[in-house]
Amino acid sequence: MFDLDAELRRLESKIESLTVVCERLRGENQVLKSTLDEWMRERAQLSDKTEMAKSRVEAMISRLKSMGHES
Repeated sequence: MFDLDAELRRLESKIESLTVVCERLRGENQVLKSTLDEWMRERAQLSDKTEMAKSRVEAMISRLKSMGHES
C-alpha cells in the first residue's frame, strides 16, 4: 500500500536538498556577477588606454610626416 508519511519525508528531504543547491548556486551567481563587473571595468580601462596610445601614435606620425615635408 501507499505510505503517505514516508512519501512526505522523501519529498521534504528532496526539497531541503534543492534548497541547499539553490543557495549554493545563488552564491556562485553573485561571485560570477562581481567577477564580470570587474572584467568589464578592466576592459573599459584598457580600451581607454588603447585609444590614448592610438591618438599619441597618430600624433607622432603626423609630426614626423610634417617634418619630412619641411626638409
